[in-house]
Amino acid sequence: MNIRYTKEAIEIIIATMNRDSLDFLIPMFPFAHFADFSILIVNQTHENAILTSDFPAVKVINSFEIGLSKSRNLGLKNSQGEILILADDDEVFEPDFIETIINAYKLFPDAAVISFQIENENRKLFKKYPKKSQMFLKPLTLFSVMSIEITINKAILETSRIEFDAHFGLGVTFEMGEEAIFLMDLYRQQQQISFVPKVIAVHKTQTTTDKVDFLQRYYIQGAFLKRVGMNNWIFRVLQKVFYDVKQKKIRLKEIPKAIQFAFNGRKKYLELTQ
Repeated sequence: MNIRYTKEAIEIIIATMNRDSLDFLIPMFPFAHFADFSILIVNQTHENAILTSDFPAVKVINSFEIGLSKSRNLGLKNSQGEILILADDDEVFEPDFIETIINAYKLFPDAAVISFQIENENRKLFKKYPKKSQMFLKPLTLFSVMSIEITINKAILETSRIEFDAHFGLGVTFEMGEEAIFLMDLYRQQQQISFVPKVIAVHKTQTTTDKVDFLQRYYIQGAFLKRVGMNNWIFRVLQKVFYDVKQKKIRLKEIPKAIQFAFNGRKKYLELTQ
């Protein structure tokens, strides 16, 4: 796959909601004007609140559907860039993020996806990352990759025909797990998913996961494990229970309810897809 290793090859896809101006882009690029970059905004809104752009490099799609994954898919489908960045509307890019991404694709030109590091508002790494570049990420590592960490080779994505599962993500039944499912679907096609230990952006510490209570997490986990086709479904649920108890995220008396919620999530997923 031939990629132009230039700024013009990169397009930033931003999923947002109920915007009536482009002002939210200003803090995302504190080192330059946002119109210096190729940006595609998918704005989930209603017919009486339409977002527009007067900047040629900044394009807007106003969507009347609900769900983050639907916005991601709409953005990917309508993108024109060769390397695509999935961005939240409240992250702040590093001044050298374009150079970092271009150099990564020079290193891994056959990668369908390359993930990077994110820092929190205190300029600390968001989580524990591998210390060295990796050409092929393994499934268990993919489970912890966030959408704002990944960039996508558009040509390979089009060939794979993979998209985000609309049953997962903010705004729908299962509010988490869409990134891991997307990456696992690519992995099953034997697409290359790589990692480069370079920071591309800053994001506040709180994530969707932090906002979801523990029972709802098990509900989602039950559906997620079924969706990704993990062997020994109940073993994987119990494995998570053991880990959460060890980390003191749940108490012993909460275990039966957590397992029941996982079963409920699995059942709901099957109802939605069969």
